[in-house]
Amino acid sequence: MYAAIDLGSNSFHLLIGDWVDGQITIVERCSEKVQLGEGVSKTGVISRGSFKKGLDCLSNFTELMRKYPIREYWALGTNTLRVAENAGDFLSASQAQGIQIRVISGIQEAILIYAGVCLNLPKDGRLRLAADIGGGSTEVVLGRDDQRIIAESIQVGSVSWRDTFFLDLRSEIEANKQIDLAVRSAKNEFSKISSVLKEKEWAEAYASSGTVKMLMHISNEHGFGSDTISLNFLLELRLKIIKASVYGEPLNGLKEARRDLLLSGWSILVGFMQSFEILEIQFSPFALREGMFDFMAKNEVI
Repeated sequence: MYAAIDLGSNSFHLLIGDWVDGQITIVERCSEKVQLGEGVSKTGVISRGSFKKGLDCLSNFTELMRKYPIREYWALGTNTLRVAENAGDFLSASQAQGIQIRVISGIQEAILIYAGVCLNLPKDGRLRLAADIGGGSTEVVLGRDDQRIIAESIQVGSVSWRDTFFLDLRSEIEANKQIDLAVRSAKNEFSKISSVLKEKEWAEAYASSGTVKMLMHISNEHGFGSDTISLNFLLELRLKIIKASVYGEPLNGLKEARRDLLLSGWSILVGFMQSFEILEIQFSPFALREGMFDFMAKNEVI
C-alpha cells in the first residue's frame, strides 16, 4: 500500500491506495485547503497562518496514514516550497512531525503530472498536450503515450494570480479591467512556450487541477458536455463569473470553497487556451498524485 502527499500552493492532498496490475485502487482520498502560497507572490514568505494550517493538515494526514499498512509514502513540495524564503523552516517543522518532504523542480512536477494523466488514457500513439494549473505554477507537457517530448513549468498560478489581480474588488468595472490585465499577463507568460508547441500539432489537449475541475463542473452545469471545457463557453460566462465573485451571486456548479479563485482560475485558463489556440480542452481527473503512485510502484523513493 502506498501514500502520496501533494503539498500544493492552494491545497494539500493525500491519496492512499494499492497498485495492482498497473492500476490504482484508491483506499482513501482527502484534501484540505491550506493556501500555503497565499501572499507569497508579494511577501516572499509563507504567512504564519498558512504555516500553521499546513502543519495541522500534515498532522491529520499522519493520523490517517497510521490506520493503514503503508509500504511507502512520498510527500512532495511544489511551487510555494520552491520559492518561499521560509520554506526551509516549514520542511524542518514537517520533519519534526514525522513527514519528510522532498521539494521537486517544476520540470519534475510536470513529468509526474504527465505520467498521472497518461494512466487514465489509452496508449494509441496520439500526440497530446497536458497542462496542470496549480496555485503557484502551471506545468505544461507535450508527449505521445509514455514519451515526453517537451516539459515546462510556468510561473502562473490561481493563488498568485488572485493575490496579484483580484483582491478587494468593489465593482464590475474594476473586475473587468483586472480580468483583461490578468488574461493578458497569463498569455504573455504562456507565449514563451506556446509558439514552439503549436508547431507540433497535437491531436488532443487535457487539463487537470482543482481550478480546472471547478470550471469543468460549472461548464457541465450550464449544459456544455461532460468533462470538456469550451473557450467560447468560458468567454460567454465572463459576466456571471464577475457577478459571482464581486457580489457573491450564485453560479451553478461552483463550490463555495472555490469562489475566491474563480476569477483567477478563469483568467488563467482563458489565457492558456487563447495562447495555445485551443477551442476545447478535456478535464483529466488524474495528475500529480497518480503520477507519484506510478513512480513509487516502479522505484524506491524513500
